[in-house]
Amino acid sequence: MSVKLVPTMPLVLMCGFPCSGKSQRALELQEHLTQSGRKVYIIGDHVLGVDRNAVYADSRKEKDLRGALRAEVERKLNKEDVVILDSLNYIKGYRYELFCLIKHTQTPHCLIYCLTAPDISSSWNQVRQQGDQYTQEIFDALVLRFEAPDSRNRWDSPLFTMHKDEVLPLEEIYNAIFHRKAPPPNQSTQTQPLSSTNFLHELDKVTQDVVTAVLNAQKTSVPGDLIMVPGASERMELPRILNMSELRRLRQQFISYTKLHPNENISQLANMFVQYLNQSIR
Repeated sequence: MSVKLVPTMPLVLMCGFPCSGKSQRALELQEHLTQSGRKVYIIGDHVLGVDRNAVYADSRKEKDLRGALRAEVERKLNKEDVVILDSLNYIKGYRYELFCLIKHTQTPHCLIYCLTAPDISSSWNQVRQQGDQYTQEIFDALVLRFEAPDSRNRWDSPLFTMHKDEVLPLEEIYNAIFHRKAPPPNQSTQTQPLSSTNFLHELDKVTQDVVTAVLNAQKTSVPGDLIMVPGASERMELPRILNMSELRRLRQQFISYTKLHPNENISQLANMFVQYLNQSIR
């Protein structure tokens, strides 16, 4: 007798500059989905009660915040409810991590991009209550660092781009998250039973081997070259020369994320890391 699997419910990512209307759109969608009989969780910086200016002024605190948000999303994903992540989600590498998460849990997702001009977002920021405002310095820095979503990227698709005066296409979003199949899992997201000690050892070794291969290849390579990495069928795309500190930082980010899913297929670790690097350095 066959058993019908019930997929976990969708993840909706909000994305945009600070004060670009994300929270208002999230509330509109929550109201619509609730009226349709769905239970909706909104997760965001405000839910965790963080001091945004302090967090976004410190790269380590910001990294910790992203990790906390991702962990909260993972806890809330279940077979009944919808999760809306109401945060900046402005780093494409982070959006890719979340895409890997929804592939792992086999649930659909979509992204709502609030495309509001920086000057309008800044004016909205200035009329917020004092405790909720971003300082102008932090606001400007986040705008400069913002990596806009692109529907050609599977982790940014389906993408709904909203200008400030447009009506949220509620039915289209509903169809995108409830009438669309979840992205299929692949070898890099399938879990295999492994011993924790062996997995962590291989994770450390494989990622270090990839970093070493990239550093060595750069001695004879130029931007635009494809680098062969030992143990990986994927090739490393080299849009620019990478220094050791940047590669170390990306390696630690990858290791931190991968430790959340310690039952990965060891044979795919090199490919996974190369894919992560390719998405993070463009």
